[in-house]
Amino acid sequence: MQTDLRAAVEEWHASVNSADPERSAQAVGDPIVVLGPKGAGSITPAQFSEWVQRSGIQLLPRSWHPVNDRLIVVEEDATWPQSTAETRVATVFRVSGTKVTAALRLPDLESALELAQVCREMAASE
Repeated sequence: MQTDLRAAVEEWHASVNSADPERSAQAVGDPIVVLGPKGAGSITPAQFSEWVQRSGIQLLPRSWHPVNDRLIVVEEDATWPQSTAETRVATVFRVSGTKVTAALRLPDLESALELAQVCREMAASE
């Protein structure tokens, strides 16, 4: 796995888990593409930072699954302030340089790996 890819995703996790608005805005590209239970789209770093603050989510990486030099799937345990139970999720990350430019959260590892393969094939056919 490329060091830069993992370092960018580790910084993304650290920024989200710290709930630091400046750090979370700096960890992502402009825009960042997001996918989660409430929808998908491109948002600004400021909007991403607002989501980090509002959600209170904590994500503990459990397993790393590199797809190529820009894509990786990370299986995570997620918690929110309103719930004490952990929920296992998986996120497809796309990285450009030192920034996460896409964070596509799915309910399970299998779904995330399938989406990552589609993303890889789409990028390869450009």
